[in-house]
Amino acid sequence: MSVWVMADLHLSFGTDKPMDNFFGWKDYVKKIEASWKEQIKPEDTVVIPGDFSWGLGFEQALPDFKFVNDLPGRKILMKGNHDYWWSTRSKAEKFFKENGITNIEILHNNSVLAEGIALCGTRGWVFMPNEEHDHKISAREALRLELSLKDAEENFPEAEKIVFLHYPPVYANEMVPNIISVLKEHGVKKVYYGHLHGASRSLANEGEYMGIEFKLISADHLGFKFWKIK
Repeated sequence: MSVWVMADLHLSFGTDKPMDNFFGWKDYVKKIEASWKEQIKPEDTVVIPGDFSWGLGFEQALPDFKFVNDLPGRKILMKGNHDYWWSTRSKAEKFFKENGITNIEILHNNSVLAEGIALCGTRGWVFMPNEEHDHKISAREALRLELSLKDAEENFPEAEKIVFLHYPPVYANEMVPNIISVLKEHGVKKVYYGHLHGASRSLANEGEYMGIEFKLISADHLGFKFWKIK
């Protein structure tokens, strides 16, 4: 049994917004599906850290939920900046139950145990030093990350904590200080993040930074192949 990750699936079965017109994304859904069926076994867990669907609400995103639900494995879904369908975890779980979505779970202010690993995370935010609005959102995301990590420490005290973010907490020579502070305070050693595509990937921070190992796992960066965590 293994844990895998890929962010930024950008599915659009329920709306007309495919990514195929972007450089490097031609036939991306077919590539993701082929990789999924080749790599993922029914007993595995797949983490999707945001930008899952272009749907504007649960109903519009339903074909995307069904597509992923029918693929192998247990799926852990997080929020990205383009997940306009996103609501509360309880509303999502209710919608899933009503529509036969049986193997998708929401990671939001909580943690999930998989293969002895405590999966934690939040969407995160960008580094904006002079924008008060962005400071407020960043502080809120740091709090959500702390809630997730505290949930893991309370419920899975012996498990290694691994964090997933949608936005990069470090980028080029910049970082989101309050997110990094929470990671350090809770002894997190591994962080996976998405969001970056195309040329922006060249400035991604991968490898060790401040004692934490960072890895970019956006779909195009991975060549639409899932990254194995364990």
